[in-house]
Amino acid sequence: MQTTTPDATGKSRGARLEARISVEQKAVLQQAAALSGRTLSEFVIASAQEAASRVIQEHETIRLSRAEQIAFVSALLNPPAPNARLRQAAKAYRKQMGL
Repeated sequence: MQTTTPDATGKSRGARLEARISVEQKAVLQQAAALSGRTLSEFVIASAQEAASRVIQEHETIRLSRAEQIAFVSALLNPPAPNARLRQAAKAYRKQMGL
């Protein structure tokens, strides 16, 4: 039977993560955990969470140069007239959706 234990934020922890690492990697992580005043598990979890958040943010954020920003806003404010292919796609969409 698996029990859940509350973590520092009061949320229950019911999932488990295991990893095989070298002795050297574990020593480095233990030293960093000790220097930051955390247990090894707390340190690894916090570090992994921070890294995961950074990766997700990098993939969800669109970065544009100044020229690209101007081109984007200009396209939104002054869109080109729809061409034949776009008009056909809109007609097909309306038909499919029963509009």
